[in-house]
Amino acid sequence: MKRILLVGKNGQVGWELQRTLATLGDVIAVDFPSIDLAKPDSIRQVIRTIQPSLIVNAAAYTAVDKAESEPDLAMAINGIAPGIMAEEAKRLGAAMVHYSTDYVFDGTKAAPYTEEDISNPLNVYGKTKLAGDLAIQAAGIPHLIFRTSWVYGLRGKNFLLTILRLAKERDELKIVDDQIGAPTWSRMIAEATGQVLSQCLSSPTMKSGVYNLAAIGNTSWHGFTQAILENASNQMQPLPRLIPIATTEYPLPAPRPSYSILSSDKLNQTFGVTPPVWSASLSLCMETSE
Repeated sequence: MKRILLVGKNGQVGWELQRTLATLGDVIAVDFPSIDLAKPDSIRQVIRTIQPSLIVNAAAYTAVDKAESEPDLAMAINGIAPGIMAEEAKRLGAAMVHYSTDYVFDGTKAAPYTEEDISNPLNVYGKTKLAGDLAIQAAGIPHLIFRTSWVYGLRGKNFLLTILRLAKERDELKIVDDQIGAPTWSRMIAEATGQVLSQCLSSPTMKSGVYNLAAIGNTSWHGFTQAILENASNQMQPLPRLIPIATTEYPLPAPRPSYSILSSDKLNQTFGVTPPVWSASLSLCMETSE
């Protein structure tokens, strides 16, 4: 069996990957503090000890606003660490899977972004994630970089859990309605990764590259909130009043793209994997226990 090193086992996607990768090989899952992505020596030591044939990096610095005041730490984890993993993979003759973000784009396009579109991140988080993507590509190893968007799940810190908490605490929620994206369930990301990897691992060559992996359809943060509250209405009464606002009414340290829909056509054409519609995934997630 292939030895798979999963980095970031406690994150939203990493937690789900522990299950989906288990059918593909011997999974050794690690997280901080047993691996410290801000310390290159820690990364190298873990990889050289485990000697995997596949590295799956589901770890990242994801505090988008905090990254503006911690650019060096964000770059260490998001930009430099993936490059070190890729270098170590090359030494071992191993392959790598990595997760990127819709925030590598500036949001000025009027149609879904494809993998060929020019990246132009608006914030430190997006810039550091792009640096990681480029470092992996430059290493010349077999790799899959999955770009996803608006990730949520039943664990960790994410928009879904924040809204469910705030809905119990407040009678009114003001939510941005002029940023458009596709909420994507962490479990769907892990399951699609498993489907793609099962094809790659049974083939003599990996179809390396960047692939968009995001739910189908689009909504705003306000629309996402509305759907969350509708799905929670049986368990939660009364529901808070929902008020749409503009981005300018809720200023944050990190600028966001106003439109960041990702086309997953390449994923479908290459591997036959089609992500579900975002609203269907959300309903399924909220019906599911951990």
